[in-house]
Amino acid sequence: MSTSAQSPGPAIELLGVSRRFLTPDGKSMTAIRDFTMTVERGEFVAVVGPTGCGKSTTLNLVTGLAAPSSGQVRVMGGAVNGIDPRIGFVFQTDALFPWRSVIDNVVAGPVFRGMAKEQAYASAREWLARVNLSGHEAKYPHQLSGGMRKRVSLAQTFINEPQILLMDEPFSALDVQTRVLMHDELLRLWSQSKASVVFVTHDLEEAIALADKVYVLTAGPATVKSVYTIDIPRPRVVSEIRYDKRFIEISQTIWNDLRDEVMRGAAHEEARVAEVQP
Repeated sequence: MSTSAQSPGPAIELLGVSRRFLTPDGKSMTAIRDFTMTVERGEFVAVVGPTGCGKSTTLNLVTGLAAPSSGQVRVMGGAVNGIDPRIGFVFQTDALFPWRSVIDNVVAGPVFRGMAKEQAYASAREWLARVNLSGHEAKYPHQLSGGMRKRVSLAQTFINEPQILLMDEPFSALDVQTRVLMHDELLRLWSQSKASVVFVTHDLEEAIALADKVYVLTAGPATVKSVYTIDIPRPRVVSEIRYDKRFIEISQTIWNDLRDEVMRGAAHEEARVAEVQP
């Protein structure tokens, strides 16, 4: 096990966490500071903030890929100590092996974890059916559309039955129509699995449509500025709730909060560029 014994408590806790590192030119940089976030078990949390504010750093701390400079990170009641097999990760870019067929990509995780091949392939066929990819098992990633590849990625992740699902702008490369379809697909799979989700995105409407709570981060070094509970009933159909009066009200409220940080982040970036120009 990569964490201490499981005990009751939230799925994820970041308690007063700061993360500092050295840049290639030897300067100390703080990515996040005094950062506190709680994700309850089965809860869907979205994280929004300006570009470069450290949103993805929070995911790396939860996975154990990065260690906090100060503060505590806890997963399922235990301190993080290395990679935790209970955590699934969906990246912005497809994490598919181009030389493997669709089904061989999906079985890779279970087989690596020790599942018998016959059982793994049966489970993979079931998950491909769940994401509407039956009949495409023998195809290769380059033969699929962007939306289909993302469905493979979801099957590839959910087949391992993660208790925690970390998603780093997973749908940002898709066209608007495909993104809406993938939102509904994700919510359907999540409602069945009851995994705890942290979803990092630049898209505020995406965050509100999917999440139970939205964390708004400050311009870097990031800390939590505000937390909003999304009191829109479930189940949700993403293509429909965007026109709901309550959805629009929440969007306006959070944007008023986020806009100031986006402007500060842009000003910081302009100052940084000016500093390095000859």
